[in-house]
Amino acid sequence: MFFSEPLSFAPIYQERVWGGRALEHTLGRQLPFSKHIGESWEVVDRPEAQSVVHGGLQQGVDLHTLWAQHREEVFGKGVEASERFPLLVKILDAQEALSVQVHPSGKEKGKPLGEPKSEWWYVLHAEPDAALFAGFTRSLSRPEFEAAITEGSVENLLHRIPVKAGDSIYVPGGRCHAIGAGCLIAEIQQNSDTTFRVFDWNRLGTDGQPRALHLPESLACLDLLDVAPTLAPGLSETPFSCAFFDVEKIHLREASRLPKAGGAIFLVLSGVVSVGSQQFSKGNWFVLPVQAANLAFCPGSESAALLQVRLPVVK
Repeated sequence: MFFSEPLSFAPIYQERVWGGRALEHTLGRQLPFSKHIGESWEVVDRPEAQSVVHGGLQQGVDLHTLWAQHREEVFGKGVEASERFPLLVKILDAQEALSVQVHPSGKEKGKPLGEPKSEWWYVLHAEPDAALFAGFTRSLSRPEFEAAITEGSVENLLHRIPVKAGDSIYVPGGRCHAIGAGCLIAEIQQNSDTTFRVFDWNRLGTDGQPRALHLPESLACLDLLDVAPTLAPGLSETPFSCAFFDVEKIHLREASRLPKAGGAIFLVLSGVVSVGSQQFSKGNWFVLPVQAANLAFCPGSESAALLQVRLPVVK
């Protein structure tokens, strides 16, 4: 199989109680009728959800097949030889605030609590007064935090960060966090679906009852000394890098061949971009196979901007 064109995948929409329709009115998506869509899984290789190519020469091929049988042709030499594609890429629409959560880091003592999950958020759109929550306003002891849970006052301990479009932040495993209402977020994370709910703003679920919390697991994961983390520097000046992926922002003003494009995942942030015979608009994700690395990226009548996500090369 020869990969001469970009690969784009059919999004997998997830209904959530806190979701909305921002993917429709902000990114022009055609969503399932009258559903509250909270998550769109864009690039995923999991037993319960699988990305499938929906255009181009490889239409119908799933991501697991690409990763297991064509890894070097698509993603290049030297990337991690894991059983499944190591990232999960999403867009999140928080019409309402998500619950306060924590994910395991994989460094917890004792029995593993689930798949470790560190993630990075990029704000695609933010309503006025929108905010993210990350870490705490001060260092806490476990008894202090347990007392706040009992009293329903965890909100007073959370570090609130006002945000606008273009802001980003890293959320390592162990960091207490939540996405506030009015945020549309691009999320790149480890391939994990392990989430422990710490606090749910004292609200009731659709059944009129409080939603379940995962307090023993949360307390085993939480970094209670994680105080007032800050947003990442502007991506235009400083690319982001962690142990699991690298991200940079690219501005296109003319047709260009990108030196590190082969094997990367791209998200169009603004404008329209043509690559080979395919055209991508704002909110579209695609993978450029290594075998198609010489294709030029051609912006439309105006300039365009993209996020480029790369897997680290194992040394």
